Amino acid sequence: MDADAIEDGRRRWQARYDAARKRDADFSTLSGDPVEPVYGPRPGDTYEGFERIGWPGEYPYTRGLHATGYRGRTWTIRQFAGFGNAEQTNERYKMILANGGGGLSVAFDMPTLMGRDSDDPRSLGEVGHCGVAIDSAADMEVLFKDIPLGEVTTSMTISGPAVPVFCMYLVAAERQGVDPAALNGTLQTDIFKEYIAQKEWLFEPEPHLRLIGDLMEHCAREIPAYKPLSVSGYHIREAGATAAQELAYTLADGFGYVELGLSRGLDVDVFAPGLSFFFDAHVDFFEEIAKFRAARRIWARWMKEVYGAETDKAQWLRFHTQTAGVSLTAQQPYNNVVRTAVEALSAVLGGTNSLHTNALDETLALPSEQAAEIALRTQQVLMEETGVANVADPLGGSWYVEQLTDRIEADAERIFDQIKERGLRAHPDGRHPIGPITSGILRGIEDGWFTGEIAESAFQYQQALEKGDKRVVGVNVHTPSVTGDLEILRVSHEVEREQVRALGGRKSGRDDARVRSSIDAMLAAARDGGNMIGPMLDAVRAEATLGEICDALRDEWGVYTEPPGF
Repeated sequence: MDADAIEDGRRRWQARYDAARKRDADFSTLSGDPVEPVYGPRPGDTYEGFERIGWPGEYPYTRGLHATGYRGRTWTIRQFAGFGNAEQTNERYKMILANGGGGLSVAFDMPTLMGRDSDDPRSLGEVGHCGVAIDSAADMEVLFKDIPLGEVTTSMTISGPAVPVFCMYLVAAERQGVDPAALNGTLQTDIFKEYIAQKEWLFEPEPHLRLIGDLMEHCAREIPAYKPLSVSGYHIREAGATAAQELAYTLADGFGYVELGLSRGLDVDVFAPGLSFFFDAHVDFFEEIAKFRAARRIWARWMKEVYGAETDKAQWLRFHTQTAGVSLTAQQPYNNVVRTAVEALSAVLGGTNSLHTNALDETLALPSEQAAEIALRTQQVLMEETGVANVADPLGGSWYVEQLTDRIEADAERIFDQIKERGLRAHPDGRHPIGPITSGILRGIEDGWFTGEIAESAFQYQQALEKGDKRVVGVNVHTPSVTGDLEILRVSHEVEREQVRALGGRKSGRDDARVRSSIDAMLAAARDGGNMIGPMLDAVRAEATLGEICDALRDEWGVYTEPPGF
C-alpha cells in the first residue's frame, strides 16, 4: 500500500477515534510518558500488504472492531462458575460481582448438559458436580435471585438442551419483571461442535439445527440485544486440535449458522450481529494472538464477499475467550497461575471482547473460592496495572505476528476448501439444502472426518510430549517440588438428595394437565413446522422440567448415535 493510501486510512481512523467515547483513565506508561492510542507506519512510509492489517475499527478488522481499542471500553471480565444447587451458585455469583466481575457465565452439571432431570436414574452421582443443577424455571429463578437480569450480561455454556434452558432463563427474567427485550448476553447453542468434539448432543444434527433456527428467528424478533449463538472453538481445541484447526472448524461452524439463517429467509445484516464466538487461549503466546487477529479478518471477508453482509456489525467477529483448561496440570498446580496469566494476556493482545481466566485447581476439582478470586484478580492486574489496555493492537506490524497471522489464515482457508469438497461429495449436483459449508460440516460429522483429524493432532502432540520435544514444567521437566496437596472444593452428595426432594415437591405442586397440554402444543409445532419457542416457553411457565421437554423431543425425533471410528 502506498503512503497516500496509508495516510487516508489514518485520517479515517482519527475521525472515528475523535468521535468515540473514551474511558476516564490515565493513558500513559508507568513512568508517566504518554502513549498514542494506536501505532502504524510513519508518515510517508509505504507498507506492502497494509490493507490486510489496516487501522482499528476498519475493515477487515485485523486490528480490532473499534477505533478506540480498549480505550473506549475494556474487555468484560466474565467468570465461568456453577456448582451444587442454584442457591450455592447464586452466592458464588454475588461474590464474583462484588469483587469486580463484569458478567456471569453459567456452568451446568452433566445431567443438565444432557437434558436429564436430577431424579433421572442416569443422573445418579453427577448432580451438581461439574456445574449447577437446573431442572426447571424455579431453579433458574433461584440461580439469579437478587441479580437484576436486565442489568447483568449472562452467558450460558450449554448446547444440546440450550433452547429449553434459555426458555427457563427468559421465564426467570419475566418473574423478575424484566422486559425480555432488555436482556443481553450469549447462549452457546452451537451443536456442530458437540458432534465434532464435546459429544454432548441429544438428537440427530438436523433436528438440532431446526431448534437453533427457531431460536434465531425468535431472538431477532423479540430479544435483539441477546446473542442466541455463541459458536465454540474452545471445546474443539481442548479435544486436541491445533490452533489452525480450532480457528477453521469454528469459523466454518459459524458460516454454517449463517447459511441456516439465510435458509430461513432472515436478513444477514439483522441476524449476523447475534452470532458471537468462544475461543481457547492456549499457552503458545504469539500463535494465539495471531489466531485471534486472523479470525476477525477471515470472518469479515467471508461475511462481506460470500454472504453479502453490508453493515459493519454484520461483519464483526465478537468473541469471548477462556484460558486453556487442557494446559493446566495436577503436578505443581501453582504453576497454573502463571500459565493462565500468559494465556489471558494473549487474549487481551488479540483483542478479546470478554475473558474468563481458569483457576489453578480446576484440573483437580471445581474452583475453590480462593482459587476463583486469584483467577479474577489475574484479569484485574492485567487491566489495571500493565498498560495493555492503553493501545489498540500493540503488536500490529510486528514481522513475527503478521507472518503468523497470515500463515494461520492460509491454513484455515485450506481447511475450508476441504470442508467444501466434502459438501460437494455429499451433494454432487450442487444443491445444498441449507448451504455448501453446512453440507460439508454434516458430511464431515457423518463420516468422522473432524474427529479423525483432531485425534491425529492430539496423538502427535502426545508423542512430542512423551519424547520431551514439548516441555511442560512440573510434568516432564523441572519436576522436583515442595508443593503440598491443595484444599479443593468438594460437592456433598446431600446436594443431590436435596435437589431431588425439591424437584419432587415442584412436580407434586404443579398443574399436570397444563404441563401435558403445553408439551403437546410444542410437539405439534415440531410436526407442522411452526416456531417452537412460544410453545416451549408455555411449557416452562407451567414448570415442565428440562428432562420432560427433552424426553418428549427425543421420543419425537430419536437420538443420535456416533458412527464408530478406529
